[in-house]
Amino acid sequence: MAADGTDTAAGWEWDETLFSGTAAYYERGRLPYAPGLADVLAEVLNLDGRARLIDVGCGPGTVALSLAHLFGEIVGVDPDSGMIAEAARAAAERGVAGKTRWVRARAEDLPAGLGTFTVATFAQSFHWMDRDLVATTVRGMLRPGGALVHISDLKTETLTVDGLPHPAVPYAAVEALVGQYLGPVRRAGQGVLPQGTPGGEAEVFARAGFAGPERHVVPAGQALERTDDDVVAGVFSMSFSAPHLFGARRDDFEADLRRLLREVSPSDKFSERPPSTEVFVWRNASG
Repeated sequence: MAADGTDTAAGWEWDETLFSGTAAYYERGRLPYAPGLADVLAEVLNLDGRARLIDVGCGPGTVALSLAHLFGEIVGVDPDSGMIAEAARAAAERGVAGKTRWVRARAEDLPAGLGTFTVATFAQSFHWMDRDLVATTVRGMLRPGGALVHISDLKTETLTVDGLPHPAVPYAAVEALVGQYLGPVRRAGQGVLPQGTPGGEAEVFARAGFAGPERHVVPAGQALERTDDDVVAGVFSMSFSAPHLFGARRDDFEADLRRLLREVSPSDKFSERPPSTEVFVWRNASG
């Protein structure tokens, strides 16, 4: 239940299986954020390499690690143990383990003795949280003048593969196949989300006392060539089609998914245009 008395997602409660088993598929399966994201944030936030960042709902460290060169210290927080382990592995691989810390905790458990920060990021994670509680708590963790940055894919673009060499990923057919196995209502952990995840982030941040927002759209990068393995990884990286949800039918689902993809593209190659990245910057005007 959120601080204003409304459910974060009506009829749904978070449980620890929400992203269980998905972390290993993220790097290969998820489409990248726009390549200019770090440069935009560096300019907008006047980052000089010394500030502290907390990435809330950090997943496998995708955004936090892409910004590592802009901060003196980074703390990633996520409730999924697989995500935390993958983030730590990736940080070591990139040589930034010394200035990163990965904490397994729900956002609702903050501040968790983590101190104060200059920037807090939420990259397509905020909708899973008790949003009023978390927004208010994070504002209290930010220094005066600090920024909360909400990052997501731009939803209003029309993306086609016209002029590209391979077919588009058949997302509608993939979604229908998931529905055949898991039912027509979107799964989320042990529960379902008949109405999807909530929106209206602006009202939540304003209620918490943030000033803003400043909106920035970072253009997407070059079109991508994706293989069937990439697409399968993308499906298994999603909460609503996490591997564990299929139980004993997981292998059957994957076989049917690969058959579907092969029918669309016998070469097992697909073209895809990643979306632009939409950024909203909210300022902590306290103090």
